[in-house]
Amino acid sequence: QVQLVESGGGLVQAGGSLRLSCVASTSISSFSVMGWYRQAPGKQRELVADITSSTNYADSVKGRFTISRDNAKNAVYLQMNSLKPEDTAVYYCWVRRYGYDYWGQGTQVTVSS
Repeated sequence: QVQLVESGGGLVQAGGSLRLSCVASTSISSFSVMGWYRQAPGKQRELVADITSSTNYADSVKGRFTISRDNAKNAVYLQMNSLKPEDTAVYYCWVRRYGYDYWGQGTQVTVSS
């Protein structure tokens, strides 16, 4: 079983920045992929970014968000710059390990205009 603990969400004005962190309870070297999803009210959960040996981003966040990982800290991060009101959502950390998906509890990000 893998536990994921997220932090870093909050309220920020448009144009501001936030950094989300996700720490895993086990070594991330066993994860085939790590990433971040988000879900806005009334919308489906969508992939924001993921990282393997390379990175992948949703078109809506390219050039503004950066995903990274720190194997020594068993952590994955999402640096979010130039935030927009449409980025408001609950952000979930996600990992896949041996074919199973694991999710964090979610952290709220609210961007005011």
